[in-house]
Amino acid sequence: MGTRPHVNLAVAIAVVIAVVIALACTGPPGVGSSTPGPSSTSTGSAPTDAPIGIATPIPTSRAEAGLGPNGPTESATVVRVIDGDTIVVDRGRGEEKLRYIGIDTPETVKPGSPVEWMGPEASAANKALVAGRHVTMEKDVSENDRFGRLLRYVWLQRPEGWLMVNLELVRTGFAAVSTYPPDVKYVDLLLAAQRDAREAGAGLWGEQPEPMRTPTPTASTATTTASAARRRRAPGPVLG
Repeated sequence: MGTRPHVNLAVAIAVVIAVVIALACTGPPGVGSSTPGPSSTSTGSAPTDAPIGIATPIPTSRAEAGLGPNGPTESATVVRVIDGDTIVVDRGRGEEKLRYIGIDTPETVKPGSPVEWMGPEASAANKALVAGRHVTMEKDVSENDRFGRLLRYVWLQRPEGWLMVNLELVRTGFAAVSTYPPDVKYVDLLLAAQRDAREAGAGLWGEQPEPMRTPTPTASTATTTASAARRRRAPGPVLG
């Protein structure tokens, strides 16, 4: 009977140890469980195939669509081309010289003047545009220049629209803008075409080749040459 308290104590200790071991094996509630996190959502919109912008094509004459004569006009036939900015036309009254308004091209047939650079090319370009063609002539303010030539803008009607010859020669670099008031109706259009030609280095605005030059002797070269000539003229030594 004296050993019972010791037995009860041993049992109690064993129970406590068993509970502690059980708690250690199971762990705290929730440990080891996987709780799914909040689902991620995309706030961006799906990529789309946006159309790529297409540059608006520039008309040949750099003018707005529908450009055409808007003043007094007459029809004529080009009889011949004199140079880059002058032609001979027949409007039913015989042959008359016509000078393009607002432009100037290098000289090729001016009496007492040499043929200027790009002059033949400008004449050829003008001939390619109008020689033998039926054209529409548009008057600005003046009828004639001081030489009696008709002053006109000259137009060609093509399937794709009107083409002003004055403007086309400037746009392609064969002519420079040269205006005399009061005939300045299209001066802004001509100047815009000239800026484009200059930026592109077209025709007159390209690099001009240097003319061939005969080398000129420098002062030192001339002195050396003169000294050599004197030595050649000096008498040789007298042999005894």
